[in-house]
Amino acid sequence: MEHISDSTVRRLSNYLRVLDELDREAEGLVSSQRLAEKSGVTPAQVRKDLSYFGSFGRRGLGYSVAHLKGEVRAILGLDRRWRVALVGAGNIGSALYAYKEFARQGFDIVAVFDDDKTRAGQPLGELVIQPMADFERVCRERGVEIGVIATPARDSQQIADLMVRVGLRGILNFAPRKLFVPPAVALRTVNMAIELESLSFTLAQAEHARHGRRRFPVG
Repeated sequence: MEHISDSTVRRLSNYLRVLDELDREAEGLVSSQRLAEKSGVTPAQVRKDLSYFGSFGRRGLGYSVAHLKGEVRAILGLDRRWRVALVGAGNIGSALYAYKEFARQGFDIVAVFDDDKTRAGQPLGELVIQPMADFERVCRERGVEIGVIATPARDSQQIADLMVRVGLRGILNFAPRKLFVPPAVALRTVNMAIELESLSFTLAQAEHARHGRRRFPVG
């Protein structure tokens, strides 16, 4: 299979959410046109994205919603459960733990860690917050495969190194800094500040354009 781009994978995630919605509405079939409209892309893009993985529809009939939903879930690796360790039990970490969509999509948070001694030993939902000193032992005992980092930036690279050393296969980073891991470890960073800054830039440029002002003069 040729290399699948991150943008294709993100579109597959969007298709899955549309298919979930259609399934809840008891829709049996969906055309590439309708799937495209609800996903904000073109029908040709939908057909191209799906064609990387096989043939799922019938010309003139469209796609079976239930079948395509199952196929996309399998493509995204959601036809199984993933065991997740969360590091950081502060505001962001607690909010992530409480987010029910993770479990619904197959991601089970089975351990929570924090290096704050006042938090270690405290309950968080159905779990007890573990000290970082027990990270390797607990991860091995509970078969953790994915790590989530929700700590201050200063600690995040050290935690990522520990996750790599323990053998975790993927890391989701919410700390506001770039991390470095070996190529064999999948890393995704969610930086909400950067997303807001990008949005702010777009809004600022639109405002300057409305007033006929050049924001960045050419020297």
